[in-house]
Amino acid sequence: MDDMKDASEDLWVFGYGSLMWRPGFSYLERAHAHLYGYHRSLCVFSHVHRGTPEHPGLVLGLDRGGRCHGVAFRVAPEEERATIQYLREREQVTAVYLERRLPVRLADGRRVRALAYVVDRYHGQYAGRLSFEEVLRFVRQGQGVSGRNPDYVRSTYEHLIGMNVVDPLLHRIVGAIDQEA
Repeated sequence: MDDMKDASEDLWVFGYGSLMWRPGFSYLERAHAHLYGYHRSLCVFSHVHRGTPEHPGLVLGLDRGGRCHGVAFRVAPEEERATIQYLREREQVTAVYLERRLPVRLADGRRVRALAYVVDRYHGQYAGRLSFEEVLRFVRQGQGVSGRNPDYVRSTYEHLIGMNVVDPLLHRIVGAIDQEA
């Protein structure tokens, strides 16, 4: 019982995109997790990491509705402050995300509150729902300080496949990009 109490009080971080495969911080535990009330969506115009203001890319955000299968990381108490600072510098470059502590369910049934970054629908970089052709166009053109947008989409897609999670949109995008190669 003490383990459950300790785990629920520790900092947990929920990853649904690049945080799953490149967290960038040390952690004590990594677990598959479900977040209810939000879904993974390519709904954020990237002006820094995977694009520029002149040639935006398109990155993932947690948008309202549905459920998201991702990864939760438990951070050591002595690393909490540094981890939050790192995440704010990484995720809040243009303030397109809202920092929230949300309830997630871990694969083993535990329920914890996890730090998550939810898209701000009122921010100018919120893309909303785009047609497949528009999504593909932004993904193809995007390149920023963290690399090429197609590489980001492929890495996220491959990580999800490794978790036995199928994302139909990412599957279509990777298929279209592969046809071009």
